[in-house]
Amino acid sequence: MSITERLAPTALLDKLWARMNERGDFPLLSESLRTTMAAMKNDDLDFTALVRVVLSDFALTQKVLRLANSAMYMAFGGNITTVTRALMVLGMDAVGHLVVGLKLVDHFHQSTPRRIDAKLELNRALLSGCVARKLTEHVELRAGEEAVVCTLMRQVGKLLVVCYLDQEWDRIRRRAAELHGDETAACIDVLGVGFDEIGLEAAARWRLPDMICAGMANDDRAGDDESRDDDRDTDDTALAGSDADDEHAQWLRAVSRCSTDVASALAMPEGPQRDARIGTLAQHYAPILDMPSGALVEIAEQLAREEASDTVMREIVELRANADAIARAQAEPEACLEAGLADLRALPSEHVLTPVLALASESLLAGLAFTRTVMFVRHDDGTFAARLGFGPDVDAVLDRLRFDERFEPDVFHLAITNSVGIFIEHAQEPKMLRRLPAWYLDAFDDTHSFVLLPVRAGGSTVALLYGDWAGAQPARKITQQEMSVLNELARELSRFFPA
Repeated sequence: MSITERLAPTALLDKLWARMNERGDFPLLSESLRTTMAAMKNDDLDFTALVRVVLSDFALTQKVLRLANSAMYMAFGGNITTVTRALMVLGMDAVGHLVVGLKLVDHFHQSTPRRIDAKLELNRALLSGCVARKLTEHVELRAGEEAVVCTLMRQVGKLLVVCYLDQEWDRIRRRAAELHGDETAACIDVLGVGFDEIGLEAAARWRLPDMICAGMANDDRAGDDESRDDDRDTDDTALAGSDADDEHAQWLRAVSRCSTDVASALAMPEGPQRDARIGTLAQHYAPILDMPSGALVEIAEQLAREEASDTVMREIVELRANADAIARAQAEPEACLEAGLADLRALPSEHVLTPVLALASESLLAGLAFTRTVMFVRHDDGTFAARLGFGPDVDAVLDRLRFDERFEPDVFHLAITNSVGIFIEHAQEPKMLRRLPAWYLDAFDDTHSFVLLPVRAGGSTVALLYGDWAGAQPARKITQQEMSVLNELARELSRFFPA
């Protein structure tokens, strides 16, 4: 029995979703995007959840940092070496939308079957994202990244069908041939819903913001359809009240439509017909986007020359295939640590504490290629408790990482009485194991080497920064010069704590 029997749209979409969930990688994408959106909805001043989302994927981390340091964002600071710093400089929403876009692109690149039609659809989606980025180069950063996500999500409905519903896609193509190539109408005939509805369903199930959904819509009504609201996060703010929101949603729709149409035109064979189509689109969209038609034509011609979709594909392939080479090409550890120290010094002493701690913690993680970092902060009752941490599975054990300041004969109590850091080179030696507390061994039993850096203010230790090499990660010695920078970083942190 076909899954596309004539059912109510809601039931039909549920059946389509169940089919797609049969593919193991699809639920992973859904969960990954939901996690990203949940992290973005945290307090703007506590964005460690979003930092963890990015740092959990090495290639994604490199892509975010590469874009943050690109010419497009140079006006916002440049020389950004940590995801935390990227969030501080570029803003949480801009980086969050950037991450969503990268996750979508990377997922479909990894999961696309070896079929030329699927590859072509992915290339078209990538190209439309490139057009959107070019169209929004000179607007506010958050709005630009929002527009790119809207544009990519506009293609998601079709990509999901092509990649996950093979038999239905074959039927759609056959039906489209009978309709003079109209795949949109053919999709409705075969599935009972259109590509756009499937894309909007994806946006709802992945809990993307209402503004993104409004930017994906095909008309100028700001998200009136609430038929799937039961699957949305109820904290999202309704679009209906604000004229500014309505205007912004209309602008997002214009950018995403224009980008999609221009990408489709660029996919045509080179020649007068393609040039004429681009010219027509430029005349249509220029007044809506408040830009000269010639500028829009120039964007299209530039992308045609650069073969932008292939460029994006190559970047993704290189990041995945050459992750080790990229890691080796990173700056020297001491230089990375110095960059983190410079970032800390640039912040005012009254800066909110959590982003400062995240910046220091991530600087260690990136600079020394640690497996994990944890920041302990002293509470008023004399307990040192983990405030934040980065690295595999750290989040799951944070609540268990705590100890009382009252003396015990272990390395953690030795560290909080010291004025400088301690490096433990051989954590698994029997002699050293006797100096490691039970709560620590219960959480981290695979550590090779670790460092403890006390942060002192007003004559006492107020925080303790931990970093380790563990598991499959090879350990190495920390040089005297590196230890000097680490101690200086800990001293710099002290000014953010009250004396």
